[in-house]
Amino acid sequence: MTKKDKKSFNQSLAEWKRFIYNPTTGEFLGRTAKSWGLILLFYLVFYGFLAALFTFTMWVMLQTLNDKVPKYRDQISSPGLTVFPKPVSALEYSFSMSDPDSYKGYIDDLKKFLKPYALEEQKNLRVCGDGQFFKQTGPVYEACQFPLDLLQACSGMNDPDFGYSSGNPCILVKMNRIIGLEPQGRPRIDCSVNSKSGNITTITAYPPQGIIDLKYFPYYGKKLHVGYLQPLVAVQLSFGASSTPKEVTVECKIIGSPNLKNHDDRDKFLGRVAFKITMRA
Repeated sequence: MTKKDKKSFNQSLAEWKRFIYNPTTGEFLGRTAKSWGLILLFYLVFYGFLAALFTFTMWVMLQTLNDKVPKYRDQISSPGLTVFPKPVSALEYSFSMSDPDSYKGYIDDLKKFLKPYALEEQKNLRVCGDGQFFKQTGPVYEACQFPLDLLQACSGMNDPDFGYSSGNPCILVKMNRIIGLEPQGRPRIDCSVNSKSGNITTITAYPPQGIIDLKYFPYYGKKLHVGYLQPLVAVQLSFGASSTPKEVTVECKIIGSPNLKNHDDRDKFLGRVAFKITMRA
C-alpha cells in the first residue's frame, strides 16, 4: 500500500464509529440487538444451569453429613498425647527456681487450662461410677466430673506454683479426644525419665500409676457432649539436691489397653509424647 492509498485519520475514526454503532443496520459492535440478546440469553441459561447443578450437588452431599458427628473418623483409631503447660519451644521446658518470671508463663497456662476443672465449674456435671463405661443414647448427653484433687500436689489447690518454685515442676498429660473410643483393659499413662546430667530424678504420677478411668468414655463429640472434661494425669518431677543445672527427658505413653497403640513408625506421637525439662537453681 502506498502513501496515497493509506487511510486518513478521519476515515479510520469514521470506521471505528461505524463499528461501534452502525445507524444504517442498527448494529452495535458488529451485532444487532437480536444477536446480542440471543448470546446473552444463551450464557444466562448456561451459567444458570451450572450454578443450579453445583448448588444441587452440594445440597445432596450435605444431606449425607451429620452436623454433630463426623461421617468418617476411621483414620485415627488411637489417640495421641498432649502436655500442658504449653512449652515455649518444641516440647522443651526451661526455668530457674530463683527467677519467678522464668516460670510465670507455665503457671498461668496451667491455671487457665484447669479453670474448667474447678469445683464451681463442675457443679452441673454428673458424679459417675468408677471403672465402667458411661454409655448414653441421648438426646441429652451428660459429662462426668473430674475431681481436681485427683491431681494431688499438681492440682494447684495447695501449691499455686505447681511445684516450680520448689524445683518439683508439674506437667499435665492428656489423651486427645476420639469420638466413640472405648479403651480395652485398664488404660493408664506411664512416664519414665532419662537424666543426661547424672542427677537422681524421681517421677510421681497423679492419679496413682497414671490411671485413666473408663467412666470418661465414650466421648460423643463437642456439640453433643457439652461440658465434657478429659481425664488428666499429672507428672511431677523431683530433682536431687545438687545445685548444678538439671536436664532430663521424660517420655510418657499409653499402656494397659490392647486397642490403644503407643508405637507407630509413621507417627512418633501416636500414643506417646516426650519432652525435655531444664531447671536451674
